[in-house]
Amino acid sequence: MPYLGSTVHLRALAAAALRPEPVPPTAPVERVAIVSASIGAGHDGAAAELARRLTDHGLTVDRFDLLDLLPAGIGRLVRDGYHRMLVQAPWVYQRVYRSTERAGGGGPLARALLRAAEDRMLCALHPGTGAVVSTYPGASRVLGSLRLSGRLAVPVLTYLTDFSVHPLWVADGVDVHLAAHAVPAAQARAAGARDVRVCGPVVDPRFRPGGARERGAARARFGLPEKSPLALLVAGSWGVGPVRQVALELRDCGAAVPVVVCGRNEALAQQLRADGIEHAYGWVDDMPALMHAADVLVQNAGGLSSLEAFAAGLPVAGYRCIPGHGLTNAAALDEAGVAVWIRDLGSLRTVLCDLIDGPLGLRQLTSGLALFTREPGDDPAAEIARVHRLGPPFPTPQPVARRRRPATRRLAVTAAAACAVWACAVGTGISTAYDGPGVLHTIGHSLDLDDPAPVHVTGPYGHHS
Repeated sequence: MPYLGSTVHLRALAAAALRPEPVPPTAPVERVAIVSASIGAGHDGAAAELARRLTDHGLTVDRFDLLDLLPAGIGRLVRDGYHRMLVQAPWVYQRVYRSTERAGGGGPLARALLRAAEDRMLCALHPGTGAVVSTYPGASRVLGSLRLSGRLAVPVLTYLTDFSVHPLWVADGVDVHLAAHAVPAAQARAAGARDVRVCGPVVDPRFRPGGARERGAARARFGLPEKSPLALLVAGSWGVGPVRQVALELRDCGAAVPVVVCGRNEALAQQLRADGIEHAYGWVDDMPALMHAADVLVQNAGGLSSLEAFAAGLPVAGYRCIPGHGLTNAAALDEAGVAVWIRDLGSLRTVLCDLIDGPLGLRQLTSGLALFTREPGDDPAAEIARVHRLGPPFPTPQPVARRRRPATRRLAVTAAAACAVWACAVGTGISTAYDGPGVLHTIGHSLDLDDPAPVHVTGPYGHHS
């Protein structure tokens, strides 16, 4: 046996000191992906708040924009074409919305376009992703198709950002649909959703009821009248719809002083100020404070701003809503009893006065705040975390071998989709000068490759190139 001072003993002590301590195995990272689309701000806003809450639940969150996953830059064309329709030819959007509603979803071109994003979606997802959440109908279609084919083995959830549920929201293959209220939940089930769960809205926690102190501070900060009733008019991040007309009608009816938020449409804000609407703003970073200053919210789309107003304790009215989802959201919010839909100018003053200082406003305020009084752990993020940890509620289909299309055919499909989106953008750009048949004729003429000369159209409002 070596004595205490021997080199053998010293080497043994050194080896023990240098031997690393056993490291306990680390738990695998729990990861969720959220897929939204930068069309307006509502879908991205819901995605951002879901990501924040899921992070609080200990999950790692990856976020993706579906428009970035479409090939050949088509995503930008889709966004620009949609914007053009809403601004320049809302009647086109209304027809598209109604036709897809009757058909139960998009047509073959839309399906081909979304199929082109499937491979890109799979490549973008981290290998450790345990669940994928969509806050945009197109993303739900892509993810549902991947689930049906067995190429995506993790659960897919759709968070319904709207109170009205267009059939495009309900995609085959999606495991769970999350709704803010029983009304959109019922609409989703009627459209064929197999698992619908009501778990409340997702809104930035900065939106909460304020008292007299917050009200006074907010009015002073924005330079608003100290005592006059204020109607906060919002029109989404793009400032679309008949905002100018509504602002003037609010001012002239005398029920409240209009305070208008035009989003990124700074030209509209300047025009309103020229019209004598003193309190017209472009993009506002502190919307919670502006809601504290107001007495009623007037909206035209029924999107995220309505939910934020409910959380802030502000009664909401829909008035001169934009076509498509603006009208259906107004009807759904009215049915749910959380907002009122003002359908004509004759009732504008009466309803606003009742919302500002009457029993209608108290009922709306109570109904809106009730959306957020839920048990702890009963919210969309908690539901997503539960589904992530429990796994798919339905069996995952066996992977189906896909027949690869020739590269030339894939290129042709993508080019056709791009041309169609481009044609939509061109058509909406000239639709203010022509009726429906005239638009189609002009688009067809502009696609005539035998005549490379630029198209010149003379309409009732002058000369357009």
